[in-house]
Amino acid sequence: MNSRILASAALVLGAFGLTACNNQSADEVVEAPEGIAGIAVSNLRLVLPAVPSNPAVVYFDLTYDGDAPQTLAAVAVQGAQNTMMHDYAQNGDAMEMVPLDPIELAPGATVVFEPRGKHIMAMNVSPELTAGGKTEVTLVFANGDKQTEMADILAPGDAR
Repeated sequence: MNSRILASAALVLGAFGLTACNNQSADEVVEAPEGIAGIAVSNLRLVLPAVPSNPAVVYFDLTYDGDAPQTLAAVAVQGAQNTMMHDYAQNGDAMEMVPLDPIELAPGATVVFEPRGKHIMAMNVSPELTAGGKTEVTLVFANGDKQTEMADILAPGDAR
């Protein structure tokens, strides 16, 4: 019994000792840089679906003026269960929506996500996302870098 008490006391004292070795105060915060050098997002908007069970869609303009190529691998939307990157492609006489592979951005590139073109489908959006509000959209790059921007939320049928 005494050995259990001594062992517990040793663990607690050891934890306090390790904490004391840390010279950083609780008030010190190391800030991470915001965004990715050379990446600019404009005209970012999420258009809500006319039928709540349907996906919302995200459009934006992405410009890259960095030094080395970057690859956009995915996009996440706060308030959506998941997202998919899509484009349209000709299939015989019809246009059809197809999955969009990661997009390599060369220095100086601009990629436009727009109606009837590249776009992000936001699935199972929260009812808390309402027209006139804003939500976070995070661009995820193949190297693990991320950049988060605020998107305007538009009602179905609003200017896209």
